[in-house]
Amino acid sequence: MRRKRKCRIITSVEKRGIEHGKTEGLLEGIEIGLELKFGSEGLTVLPEIVQIQNVEILRAILTSIKIMNTLEELRQIYQ
Repeated sequence: MRRKRKCRIITSVEKRGIEHGKTEGLLEGIEIGLELKFGSEGLTVLPEIVQIQNVEILRAILTSIKIMNTLEELRQIYQ
């Protein structure tokens, strides 16, 4: 017996929702990482980072938090 495979097309609205979800998740991770690494001072750069909509840059920020020693080093990734 053959099963028909249903092919689903993702709409542009769904794509935007997925991107929004990724962005929100990355921002939450960045917030936690900044606070753990730099304390409350780390959260001072969060308003700058929230403005970034590029998921790849947000990923780079999140993965770099653990190896950066200063907030200025971190800023160099997105400025």
